[in-house]
Amino acid sequence: MCGIVGAISERNIATILIECLKRLEYRGYDSAGIATIDNKHRLECLRSVGKIANLAAALKAEPLVGHIGIAHTRWATHGAPTTYNAHPHLSRDTIAVVHNGIIENYEELRDELIKKGFKFKSDTDTEVIAHMIYHYLQKGENFLAAIHKTVKELTGAYALAIINTQEPDKVIAVRSGSPVVIGLGINENFLASDTIALLPVTNSFIFLEEGDIAVIERAHVQIYNSKLKPVKRKIKSSEMSADNIDKGTYRHFMQKEMFEQPRALADTIQERLLAKEIPAEIFGNDAKKIFSKVTKIQITACGSSFHAALTGKYWLEKIAGIPCAVEIASEFRYRQTVTEPGTMFVTISQSGETADTLAALRKAKKLPFVTTLTICNAPESSLVRESDLSFITRAGIEIGVATTKAFTAQLTALLMLAVSLGKYQNLGLKTIQSIVKQLKHLPLLAEQVLSLDHKISEIAKLLENSHSAFYLARGGSYPIALEGALKIKEISYIHAEAYPAGELKHGALALIDHGTPVVVVAPHDNLYEKLYSNLQEVRARGGEIIIFTDKPLHLKNQPNWHVCQMPKVAAEIAPIIYTIPLQLLAYHVALIKGTDVDQPRNLAKSVTVE
Repeated sequence: MCGIVGAISERNIATILIECLKRLEYRGYDSAGIATIDNKHRLECLRSVGKIANLAAALKAEPLVGHIGIAHTRWATHGAPTTYNAHPHLSRDTIAVVHNGIIENYEELRDELIKKGFKFKSDTDTEVIAHMIYHYLQKGENFLAAIHKTVKELTGAYALAIINTQEPDKVIAVRSGSPVVIGLGINENFLASDTIALLPVTNSFIFLEEGDIAVIERAHVQIYNSKLKPVKRKIKSSEMSADNIDKGTYRHFMQKEMFEQPRALADTIQERLLAKEIPAEIFGNDAKKIFSKVTKIQITACGSSFHAALTGKYWLEKIAGIPCAVEIASEFRYRQTVTEPGTMFVTISQSGETADTLAALRKAKKLPFVTTLTICNAPESSLVRESDLSFITRAGIEIGVATTKAFTAQLTALLMLAVSLGKYQNLGLKTIQSIVKQLKHLPLLAEQVLSLDHKISEIAKLLENSHSAFYLARGGSYPIALEGALKIKEISYIHAEAYPAGELKHGALALIDHGTPVVVVAPHDNLYEKLYSNLQEVRARGGEIIIFTDKPLHLKNQPNWHVCQMPKVAAEIAPIIYTIPLQLLAYHVALIKGTDVDQPRNLAKSVTVE
């Protein structure tokens, strides 16, 4: 879960690399480094611990000069975040490598290289790559051949960018299980692990496919497949703008992205809703023909996307009447599975590069599923390219590690999927029209909830000294409680657990005593009265109840009840709308705690390794 960039240009590229790297800091931020080759073909390297600002300050004090270079921001896997473990990693002042991913057989390779006389200066898996490439150069191979022979010996997932003082006119990039994109300029070219990094310098991109090796020169890019045969890949133009990656007047990216939800929801439904149906074609040209054959759904996802999938299960079974199974991708990919006839395989991912989800898709492609569909926020991502069908959520670039607008857009997509599939399962026209109407209300309702920001900031003070909290809900709101608990864990470091309220007396009630915060998701639906009864169990034990509900409550004589009155919301869209106050609550608790909201400890935005 690291960010890599590289460049070759007529101009000095050190400052450019740093600026590009800053846009990838959401992918890793415990150390960073840069390497360039100067005009005398000397390799220069600078590394620092901490955020990229530290590297930028070091570079200002000790400038690097060069027209070719690579850079890296790290989220530590092998080896602690130290200067000597930071990338780039070098071999004999000739080879420099930056790497995103994990080399699973690095210990075996390291032992072999030590026997050949190589000395290691780091604890990482990456350093073996630099030494192996140098080893093959010593044996007479050219730069490209040395890299090709090296990667054939690697087991694991990796995106690589490599420079070599013996051939200082090219950067070579490799993709195997981790994304790499080439950015095309005028008499200059770039590479990165994400298009976001390169938006200030280009909007023309080539996405490497699995096993590709790209030789990037100033005026030319040549791509080879895993067998070292020249291939051509499509050039794509991105509609994203560098201006999107700016906090504007907001204090944090997460805050900005929460308040962008009305726009994100509007864009997600725009031109996709008809008065009497949600057309299957919004999921792909062949979806209409395929959806009529679907009798069961299997969804896999990770993290927040998994919580979206759980919510989707409620909708798909209630609205479409189709059985739906949901599984965490890291479990599905390694489990012996049974594929029933008529099953559609669905993946959900914000980035479209989530390693476990992508591996689950590739497993599914070998099984007899009717089709594969991905719900994703990144149109150029691997999941989108490798799935038969896709739905792009249009949430826009999301930088904050804790997802907000991408999550509510995923929920919206899943509700639309349930309605679209329901057409083929005899879903009534009145029900379709009602849900379409509710979907159109989403942006306005989101604005109304965001207007509760100040009230929620006051409620957040109740958790200032808390070390743990419980989240309760029932029915389709339960996955939203799971997501709310995850949010507060991610950014405020409070231990939080979510339970279906009816499960309280089966164990969790033992942990609730005087002052324990209990956050309750309570839309006024058919399960409200049962949920309210469960809350009496909490109240009797002195729990501090924070309840989000659209049912008027009069609790003047109940000091340990704190009500945030929500706008009236139809049951079908309640999970989407009730997500937003839980985001705001987590955000304000994090502000009170003084934690790093956008870049919480030990976490990275795009999980591209196992």
